Amino acid sequence: MSTFSNLGVRKDFIKGLKELGIKTPTEVQERAIPFLLQNKSDFIGLAQTGTGKTAAFGLPILHQIDANKDQIQALILSPTRELVQQIKKQLFKFTKYVDDKIFLEAVYGGEKIERQIKNLQRTTHVVIATPGRLIDLIERGEIDLKNIKTLVLDEADEMLSMGFKLDINRILKYTSGERNTWLFSATMPEEIKRIVKTYMNINAKRVEINPDALVNKDITHLYVKTTLKAKVDAVISFLEKRTSERGIIFCRTKAGARKLSEELVEEGFSASALEGDMKQIERDKVMRAFKNESLQYLIATDVAARGIDVRDLNFVVHHQLPEQLEYFTHRSGRTARAGKKGVSVAFILPNELEMIHQLEKKLQIKFRETKV
Repeated sequence: MSTFSNLGVRKDFIKGLKELGIKTPTEVQERAIPFLLQNKSDFIGLAQTGTGKTAAFGLPILHQIDANKDQIQALILSPTRELVQQIKKQLFKFTKYVDDKIFLEAVYGGEKIERQIKNLQRTTHVVIATPGRLIDLIERGEIDLKNIKTLVLDEADEMLSMGFKLDINRILKYTSGERNTWLFSATMPEEIKRIVKTYMNINAKRVEINPDALVNKDITHLYVKTTLKAKVDAVISFLEKRTSERGIIFCRTKAGARKLSEELVEEGFSASALEGDMKQIERDKVMRAFKNESLQYLIATDVAARGIDVRDLNFVVHHQLPEQLEYFTHRSGRTARAGKKGVSVAFILPNELEMIHQLEKKLQIKFRETKV
């Protein structure tokens, strides 16, 4: 049984972890932390979201910060502002009992850049950023990255699929020098292999977290056969059986998400849509309500749901199956986090049964048909 102390994590950090209820290391933490604490080298971690990778890279980064130096020593890139804020919050909590104050700064779009520039003028040791906003700061000459020892690319595949390819390449070029690159990704598409080949050491250490278990084993997968006409009623019947539970309902399109959310609200459900076109301030409002549980169901598109991490979701509903198989993994993985159980249920039309079989084969999971 491994502990954070066997992994080499300092006592003052362990105290902060304990307070967060983090007592036993996850697999990615077990395999990454000792290596990253002891070696100055490049690292590739293949792991799904929800496996505890923020601590896997965050703790080693915090260990290597020299708090007496007033310079940025580490840079963490992440795809969405929600994830950036979340990483900052977690790292901040890890440092609660550390004597030397480690200063973290988050930079992302959707907030006034002047404010972020002002914040960066204070002592900053670690910057957590979305690629687009970081490029803006670099171009204005408002951020000094020449002393960074470590660059982390978190959710690298997500950053690329969101169109940050050029930004990431520019940042990698701009920060090249004596730094180490740690790349974390759920999948390894060609684009990522190219980044690894171009910017990383050929002998970078690789850690792959059970690639076969693409989908969390604590999730029960169900499907319900329905027709286009009866689908909304079927979803409603499903929700009526789960009045005390919380979940996310995935739609393929923004219009679909909006329409379904209106229909559910009309039926008296506490639901709201989250879609890509929303202004950041509206998006934040919906997310806050969902996190503090004043909102029970979130209806979202795949793109809008990126970077959402909400604890204790009982279920995920696929109002339509996603267009890409890997989205199924991302969607389902929103439930059953941190060792809890969860349910993922797909509402399918008769001609979509073939897709269920494909998902079973490709992701090595078992679906069970159920009735509502």
